[in-house]
Amino acid sequence: MIKLFDSHLHIIPPSFPLFENNGFIPEYFSVDSYISRMDDYDLQGGVVVSGSFQRYDQSYLIDSLQKLGNSFVGVTQLPITVTDSELEKLNHIGVRGLRFNLQRGGSENIKHLKSFSHRVFDLVGWHIELYVSSLDIGKMKDILISLPSVSIDHLGLSCKGIDLLLFLVSHDVKVKATGFGRVDFDVADVLLKIHDENPDALMFGSDLPSTRAKRPFRDSDVKLITELFNEEQSRKILYENAMNFYRV
Repeated sequence: MIKLFDSHLHIIPPSFPLFENNGFIPEYFSVDSYISRMDDYDLQGGVVVSGSFQRYDQSYLIDSLQKLGNSFVGVTQLPITVTDSELEKLNHIGVRGLRFNLQRGGSENIKHLKSFSHRVFDLVGWHIELYVSSLDIGKMKDILISLPSVSIDHLGLSCKGIDLLLFLVSHDVKVKATGFGRVDFDVADVLLKIHDENPDALMFGSDLPSTRAKRPFRDSDVKLITELFNEEQSRKILYENAMNFYRV
């Protein structure tokens, strides 16, 4: 059984707020549905990530983390007006990152990226997560490498921005090896390039339930990594890098 720390998953439980995003409302995906789908893996934990359709709602995240247990943490979206007390409460229940969603919206304006990043890192040690095409990194790359802790979702999405992504990786920005059905390039080639630049950068995740992806997560996504990399390298990508990054 393959050991895995799932660095990127979404829980969309019934009875919690959902917000239409570009005409889209996702289907429900409960904690039980997630655990059932991942039953064939030796799951070490994971990261519940707030989607654009959840905006600033924290109720679903609190509920999900309580059900999943201490080996799971959260990445959430918050307005700049959030109080220090609210940040500390969220940190206490397991939130470890602040997401800026440039692809879909639903998060705070990117103009607050630098100040908000330093604030949450200084207060509660959180990193910044960006859902962004690597095509759009150029105008903010100097800011990103100046931030204390950053991760990029879904391998940066675009083949045309790979050089910019590798530049960030060389400055210790982490990259989620997730959403293989969202990208426009050969996944194996980009995984190898990122790993060659920084073997500590890649963090695998299922991206379940893969809302709006061209194709959902497949077990072959995990197999690809075990075939591309040796045992030690695979171990780092499949769970060690993310567990170190999320302090689990």
